[in-house]
Amino acid sequence: MTALKQYQRIEATGLWRPSPDEQRREVVVSIGEATLTISDFNDRALTHWSLAALERQNPGAYPAIFNPDGDPDETLELAESETTMIEAIDRLQRAIDRSRPHPGRLRWLSVGGVVVAVLAVLLLWLPGALQSHVVSVVPAVKRQEIGDTVLRRIERVSGQACSSRDAQASLDRLAKRTGVRQIIILPAGVQASLSLPGGTVLLNRSLVEDHEDPAVAAGFVIAERARAEQEDPLVDLLDRTGPATAFRLLTTGGLTSDIVDSYTEQVLSDPRPSVSDSELLAVFAQAALPSTPYAYARDITGETVLGLIEADPMAGRTLEQVLPDRDWVRLQNICGE
Repeated sequence: MTALKQYQRIEATGLWRPSPDEQRREVVVSIGEATLTISDFNDRALTHWSLAALERQNPGAYPAIFNPDGDPDETLELAESETTMIEAIDRLQRAIDRSRPHPGRLRWLSVGGVVVAVLAVLLLWLPGALQSHVVSVVPAVKRQEIGDTVLRRIERVSGQACSSRDAQASLDRLAKRTGVRQIIILPAGVQASLSLPGGTVLLNRSLVEDHEDPAVAAGFVIAERARAEQEDPLVDLLDRTGPATAFRLLTTGGLTSDIVDSYTEQVLSDPRPSVSDSELLAVFAQAALPSTPYAYARDITGETVLGLIEADPMAGRTLEQVLPDRDWVRLQNICGE
């Protein structure tokens, strides 16, 4: 593999655009034995592209425009002055292609056996193994980036997230009190609450405007925490959009607009997954928050949530204030300013 060793340390600058609705940004491009790494100028990797699945949109023309196979919306532009990098990509792709096995004739019975075995692996074992691996290696920053992308899609339906300089500090205090990274209030779109990859919880404005007790909104955040502990929101996204999403996330570090749109449509229209009373109560107890206000907000009669009322972990105890009154009033007005 002389070609591979020759080009292991090449770097170049280019213009990267993750999707058509985002601006191009200047990046550093480096090359490895089988991957192209796109990083910012602080040496933080933004994405990884497989050289074997790299396409050039304009052979022979400049600037050279590349994209991952099957995703022409994500592009990398290399100027004509980056001839060394462009030639290296071409030679490495040829070297990778030459290294692939080119089997001769096999007996039909052997071929059939191999095909059956491979299909069994692909259909039964590989998707789950691939998804588990992807979930384990995706860093927190990438999870937050995915969550932010989903939020932008949701805002097309719900309208822009409510914001207020005075209320933001109150929102941050509620997030800290309930043990999540971030809480965002939306004017519409979500039925009540929703967890996104990266630790963001979305709440419908009605949860702060229609209740006098901040423990109600806090309770819905706690319920989303319990759901996230039961099933990672990233796992939910991969389950809903299929094995190809896990493969794309592993090889390119990003998701296409179609994938995000498909997930958003499903998660906004489907009911939130149920969580057992015991799992909910455990998280309420951990956060030292009462479950009764949340229970009555779900069912004013209390009939269907009796377990959450009777086994409230904070019943009879001195309760720490969820939010000071001044903070709660500011939060109730966050969508009206």
